[in-house]
Amino acid sequence: MVKAAYKTRQQELLLSYLKETKGKHFTAEDVRRHFEERNLSLGVATIYRQLEKLVSEGQVQKYFIDEHSASCFEYTGESSEDRTEAHFHLKCEKCGELFHVECDELSEITDHLKNEHGFNLNPFRTVLYGICDKCGKEMKLSDGKKSED
Repeated sequence: MVKAAYKTRQQELLLSYLKETKGKHFTAEDVRRHFEERNLSLGVATIYRQLEKLVSEGQVQKYFIDEHSASCFEYTGESSEDRTEAHFHLKCEKCGELFHVECDELSEITDHLKNEHGFNLNPFRTVLYGICDKCGKEMKLSDGKKSED
């Protein structure tokens, strides 16, 4: 006899939220804030427990960005056909925004590292740091204002 999966209202609420945010990165705090804004109580411990369960089931991908940032998650879908392809991450050092990038050139780097250096890069855990266009433009504007004074 196969035991049926037990689903609580909180699990259903969380899964509904994840489906709405498919393809976007979020933290457990983002999830908590989402439900708090809707006057729904979903504790952080419950959120983490459910996210970890979904990670182990392959429905959610977990990213470790750096030792100063909270773990980041991405809903990848319930079936293998829904899964997100491997991709890299770009993190802005100024605003902290995290972008995921699917780029043939980065795939070539992965292939090069494997073929030439015997190293298998994990694209789900690869973060490249820099400054996003928005912050770069803001920095140029503030530099321009300072030089005029």
